Amino acid sequence: MVKPRTIDFVAPSGYPHDPAAVERGIERLRAQGHRLENLRATQRRFQRFGGTDGERAADLNRLADPSRRLPDIVLAVRGGYGAARILHGLDFEGLQRRLDDQPVAIVGHSDFTAIQCALYARAGLKSFGGPMFASDFGAERLSTFTMQNFWGAISRPSFTVTSHAPQSQSVDVTGMLWGGNLAILASLVGTPYMPPVEGGVLFIEDVNEHPFRIERMIYQLHQSGILGRQQALVMGEFSGGRLSDYDNGYSLEAMIEQVRAVIGIPVVTGLQFGHVENLLTLPFGATAHLVARPQGFTLRVSDYPHLA
Repeated sequence: MVKPRTIDFVAPSGYPHDPAAVERGIERLRAQGHRLENLRATQRRFQRFGGTDGERAADLNRLADPSRRLPDIVLAVRGGYGAARILHGLDFEGLQRRLDDQPVAIVGHSDFTAIQCALYARAGLKSFGGPMFASDFGAERLSTFTMQNFWGAISRPSFTVTSHAPQSQSVDVTGMLWGGNLAILASLVGTPYMPPVEGGVLFIEDVNEHPFRIERMIYQLHQSGILGRQQALVMGEFSGGRLSDYDNGYSLEAMIEQVRAVIGIPVVTGLQFGHVENLLTLPFGATAHLVARPQGFTLRVSDYPHLA
C-alpha cells in the first residue's frame, strides 16, 4: 500500500497534449490519498511550453521559499523541450539552502535531465530519473512495474536492480550514478550545467534517434573527455529509432560495438530506463556498485534522499 504524500507539480518543459491523461493522473493520485499542489502547472500553455519561461522557473524556485512547507515529491508534468530556457533563471543558492539533505524526491526524465544535471552541478542536489505525471501516472494503461519501482526507490535507503541481459564485458565498479537523456547530456557539454563527475557510472537513453545520431552524441561525450572520466557507460532503452536499406547492417548493436571499441571504458547494455512503458526509477547522484557478467548485471544504489 502506498503511503499518502504531498506531491508538487513542476512543468519546466512542454505542456501535456492529452487532457484525459491529466485527469487520469489526478484521479489516481487522489484515490491513493496524496495531496496535490501546483496543479496549475498541468494546465498552463504558452506556445509549445507548459507556461512562460518565468512561470516554469517559478515552479522550481518556489521550493526555495522558507515560508512554504516542503513537499515529499516534486514531479515533472512531462518532457519535450524547454528546460534549457530556464536554467539561468533558477535560484540555485536558495534551492541548495532549502533542499540540501532534505528527504524530497525530485523526479522526471527526458528533457528533465537538464534540470537534474543543473541541480547537481550548481547546487549538489540529488534527484531521481523516473516516471512523469502525464505520460506515466496518467497513462491509459498504468504500468505496475513502473509504479512499484518508483514507490520502492524513493522510499528505501538502497535497492538493487537485476538484469538478465547478456553482457560481453565483465565489470565491477563503484561510482556516482548519473545520466539521463543522451541528447540533453550532449547539449550541456561545455556549459556550467554539466556536472563535473569523476569516476562515475553514466547511464543514457533516448527516443526516436537513429543509431548514427546516437553514436554522434556519444562521440561528443567521448571527444569532450567526459566518458574518459567515467568508470562505465550503461545503455538504457533507445526506443523508436528506424533503420533503412541505406544502413546496410549498421544497426543499434553494431553502433554499440563500435562505441565499445573506441571510448576506453566498459559498456553495459539492457538497463530498463527510457521512453518506455516499463521503466526503472534511478537516483541521480547516488553511490552505485555495478557488477556485470556474461549472464547479466546487478546495479546496487545507496546514499540518496529517500522518504521516511
